[in-house]
Amino acid sequence: MKKRILLADDDVSVRQMLGRVLELEDYGVVSAKTGREAAAKFIAEVPDLVLLDLNMPDKDGWDAFDLMNRTHPLVPIIIITARPQQYQRAADLGVDALMEKPLDLPLLLGTIASLLAESEPERVRRLTSPDYRTIFLNQNATDRPEGT
Repeated sequence: MKKRILLADDDVSVRQMLGRVLELEDYGVVSAKTGREAAAKFIAEVPDLVLLDLNMPDKDGWDAFDLMNRTHPLVPIIIITARPQQYQRAADLGVDALMEKPLDLPLLLGTIASLLAESEPERVRRLTSPDYRTIFLNQNATDRPEGT
């Protein structure tokens, strides 16, 4: 059975391009163009993973993340954003991974595959470990935390 990814981004070109890439990787893709739509689809369909933009109309990505994380905390969420310097907030909230745009598709696809390959016990162990850290998916970003 195909793994289902909720792709939430207000930019139609990002949704189309990334959606097509994910489909070519044999993922099922559910798209949302607003934060409210993303939250509703998340609750209705409970995807296997979420790619979530922060800058969306009607419901900020952080608000959508909060609802998703409280509803189903074991669903991995990767923040994809054009907002700089969001790592610390992502880490404080327990986001699985964060990637600043422009997207590095091979790195993003590898992280998606890795998160989807985790068993539920492995995911619980990772999330509850005192050493847990949000994965920072930018090689040259200026706000990269120490040791990542």
